[in-house]
Amino acid sequence: MHTHNSHWSSTTALSPSGAVGAAVGNGRGDGARTAPLRVDAQRNLEHVLRAAREVFGELGYGAPMEDVARRARVGVGTVYRRFPSKDVLVRRIAEEETSRLTDQARAALGQEDEPWSALSRFLRTSVASGAGRLLPPQVLRVGVPEDGEGVPADEVRVPQQRTQPGGGELRLVAGDGTTAAVDDAGAAALLEVVGLLVDRAREAGTLRTDVSVSDVLLVIATAAPSLPDPAQQAAASARLLDILLEGLRSRPSS
Repeated sequence: MHTHNSHWSSTTALSPSGAVGAAVGNGRGDGARTAPLRVDAQRNLEHVLRAAREVFGELGYGAPMEDVARRARVGVGTVYRRFPSKDVLVRRIAEEETSRLTDQARAALGQEDEPWSALSRFLRTSVASGAGRLLPPQVLRVGVPEDGEGVPADEVRVPQQRTQPGGGELRLVAGDGTTAAVDDAGAAALLEVVGLLVDRAREAGTLRTDVSVSDVLLVIATAAPSLPDPAQQAAASARLLDILLEGLRSRPSS
């Protein structure tokens, strides 16, 4: 399976550059005319990706392409020229956000010596970035049997979720019934590094022993209700995360 390692800052279009050149060159060899149009086409792509992150983050992956185009202030045809189907756009966003979260988790591991501080740093950074709301839903269930029956609780926790990221491609099912393959290697990398954060905190006795990788990812996928005042929104998000973090911490035995 081909692996994409797209990052949040990536500006590489999925469409072949030759197609872009043909569109903007208009069959002419005048480099002075093509350069500004190439810049404009790149700007449109960035607007579409930014709009898609915002729309899907707010409404979920079931939001229509028309909403993305409206937010990007371009025609829906412009969106489809870059992304021939909604599945392609969904895959691009999901993979970029998964990669971004993996980078954030690695940074927390490298910058914090104390296990709970590392886990807490990752959670605060990822919640602030909003990347968790764009994770493929399947990532939250990877490694856990679908029926959940006949498997001891300690066999569906961190090791299984971290080292057995699933067999084959993950499929993202959007609210409108469309599906898109999600980079399994990217999901496995995220589960691996978050699993290290979870393992360290559990071994240090600061994380509840029943908390799994999926629980941690669920926390970062949880958002406070949208409020009109930005200060209230920030305060609500911070308060919600404080409560969730407190719920993850282990309690001294009485």
